Amino acid sequence: MVTAYPLPEGFTELEVFAIGTALLVEALLGFCLNGLTIISFRKIKELRTPSNLLVLSIALADCGICINAFIAAFSSFLRYWPYGSDGCQIHGFQGFLTALASISSSAAVAWDRYHHYCTRSKMQWSTAVSMMVFAWLFAAFWSVMPLLGWGEYDYEPLRTCCTLDYSKGDRNYITFLFALSIFNFMIPGFIMLTAYQSIHQKFKKSGLYKFNTGLPLKTLVICWGPYCLLCFYAAVENVMFISPKYRMIPAVIAKTVPTVDAFVYALGNENYRGGIWQFLTGQKIEKAEVDNKTK
Repeated sequence: MVTAYPLPEGFTELEVFAIGTALLVEALLGFCLNGLTIISFRKIKELRTPSNLLVLSIALADCGICINAFIAAFSSFLRYWPYGSDGCQIHGFQGFLTALASISSSAAVAWDRYHHYCTRSKMQWSTAVSMMVFAWLFAAFWSVMPLLGWGEYDYEPLRTCCTLDYSKGDRNYITFLFALSIFNFMIPGFIMLTAYQSIHQKFKKSGLYKFNTGLPLKTLVICWGPYCLLCFYAAVENVMFISPKYRMIPAVIAKTVPTVDAFVYALGNENYRGGIWQFLTGQKIEKAEVDNKTK
């Protein structure tokens, strides 16, 4: 006999099902697209360049976000969190780790593209590996802090997934939030803004726009911005007055990142897309070198 668990407070049956379905679709679509990016990098020799290693880093991080979303979707259909308090801490850590690694890797790609187009310097393997390792270690540092007492992981309003607990709004949360946002949102955003502005000016002078320079930063702001605003609001006001269903919206929006990133950094890139096409069809691309620069 299947146990019928009560609905999370503040949600209807339809809302719980809708959120679970949205998370599941985001997880499956994002995982398939980024999995294709990863496999193509592994199988197609022309894609294995230092610059594309940073695109691979984004894809790996985004696959991690998809796994996190899939677990949340499964729990949503159950209408409760089945993995206990320790599982909640692991889920929160894993979600934060992959999200921060994705943001840092996106900033690294912007830095690489700036040097490729504006200074005409080519990235070396040692530099690419170092940047990728730094992005993941930096993300791990900030993700482990709530496990050590600076910040805290707890249930989302739906209580079927876990993230940074913004409900308290105490000094511990506020200090962690401001440090986290500066080093993991504002600085990467500033790097992307200045890098892509410089690239845009370069394209404008040449009259040849090789890719949409505004898209990466827009992706960062649109996908992560609502969640950041919610967290900052929680630092100055009692966020519990906001309906739980509305507090879940930023989390659902943030889970679209893997799908959007796949289109921005892999499928939206002419040469990388050519490598993926070669992997899927066996038809060799005509260009001699495939990297993550030209569109």
